[in-house]
Amino acid sequence: MLMEYLILDGQSLTLEKLICTIRDGKKIMLSKTAEVKVVQARQTLENALQSNRVIYGINTGFGALSEVVISKDETKQLQKNILMSHAAGVGNYLDEETTKAILIFRINDLAKGHAGIKLATLKTLVEMYNKGIYPLMPEKGSVGASGDLAPLAHMALVLIGHGQAIYKGKMITGDRAMKEAGIPFVDLDAGEGLALINGTQVMTGIGALTIYSALNLLKIADIAAAMSLEVLLASNIELDKKIHAVRPHPGQIISADNLRRITQNSEIVSSHKDCSPVQDAYSIRCIPQVHGASLDALHYAQRVIELEMNSATDNPLIFSESNQIISGGNFHGQPIALAMDFLAIALSEIANISERRIERLINPQLSGLPAFLIRGAGLNSGFMIAQYTAAALVSENKVLAHPASVDSIPTSANKEDHVSMGTIASRKCREILKNAEYVISIELLCAAQAMDLFTNLKAGVGTMQAYNLIRKFISHMEQDRIVADDINTMYRLVHEGNILKAVENKIGKLNFQAEFNLTDTSKNQ
Repeated sequence: MLMEYLILDGQSLTLEKLICTIRDGKKIMLSKTAEVKVVQARQTLENALQSNRVIYGINTGFGALSEVVISKDETKQLQKNILMSHAAGVGNYLDEETTKAILIFRINDLAKGHAGIKLATLKTLVEMYNKGIYPLMPEKGSVGASGDLAPLAHMALVLIGHGQAIYKGKMITGDRAMKEAGIPFVDLDAGEGLALINGTQVMTGIGALTIYSALNLLKIADIAAAMSLEVLLASNIELDKKIHAVRPHPGQIISADNLRRITQNSEIVSSHKDCSPVQDAYSIRCIPQVHGASLDALHYAQRVIELEMNSATDNPLIFSESNQIISGGNFHGQPIALAMDFLAIALSEIANISERRIERLINPQLSGLPAFLIRGAGLNSGFMIAQYTAAALVSENKVLAHPASVDSIPTSANKEDHVSMGTIASRKCREILKNAEYVISIELLCAAQAMDLFTNLKAGVGTMQAYNLIRKFISHMEQDRIVADDINTMYRLVHEGNILKAVENKIGKLNFQAEFNLTDTSKNQ
């Protein structure tokens, strides 16, 4: 029975576990150890309150109002007030998958036993997730410190019968959702309002899902690049193991290995091995170096996110073992902000180099192929404007790749005088990922169109699988038609992973992590 649940203990959550739980419809539960820690932390807090100790956010105001002491009679009202006053988000609501990730991360954070929340309150949050109540959180309004206050306040409102939620596919009030699901409202006690909203889970949730999709996209980028390499009659000399062994960046070695496997047994490559140009253009010759650098950046971002999803990001923090309550700054989203800004640059570069390969594919002076990959060019424009679209997306990514983390606007009357903008960094990175998926989709369309010309030669083992899947859903373009329809179909094949599955079913899993010892790369090259 426990196999159906993701057990949250505050320290063992991984990206893979998160995705399986969200997409396989698994339920969640707290570990017994976590329950004990949560109870102990709450008792530590209660003891401190009984001694009339003044504790930030528990019996004081928030931010610049931290010097205002709240009486015992008003502490319950304080918890309700913080949720209502901080629920100031605007913009589109976060999608359901992201909302699920945020809920899991917030529960996992609280399960570490440093926030002082009541176990019953935390279990109500678990029950909400398991019964499919997904609070509606506007995506804009967080500056990334003190955590993701505004969106998380919208999440917490549902616990007390306010706000809005998605329940059974419908948008309804939090009050109605809780009643229909048979979940009692929570009567918040001292400190619980702050405990629910003081964390980095929104930026981390958006970041985690972006990273997971990016891991798949970088594999697909290798597939698209391999197809372009073949149809542009490029050499595979640049994939030689010896080249990459003497510059052993992990991502570079991985990408080169993927490209070799995808193009294995290519008759197209073999047909011109003795008559190829001395050197190919950089967008072909340097695929492993560029794709690999982006993969290394992605692995860095993944490490940061997986560390953050198992961290305590509350303030104050309660340490029951030493009977301490300490105010700090773990809510500051700088680690996430920097990682997601870095990843945004890395994904932009994947789209940049892909667009340059698209240009080579449609330009007869560079490819030797029919102009814009269409017969009767002039009457037909073929893939001319598809390259415009790729160029537009790449240019947009350059604007979006400007780091959010270098900005900071003081908040709360200058009490919070440096903030991370981490949630903006995650949201921008997510948009760059989507644009990059479209650019790679356009490259795959163009490469498949070009491959139709090689009727007497077989493509590589992997590229042939990619080509066959594309042609199953998208026919060869004999004359002009609505190109957007083909782009959108191709995008779905990329985004949903169909093209990746088709290739991996034939040649095995493509690499995305280093499986070698960098101190002795020769044995693994």
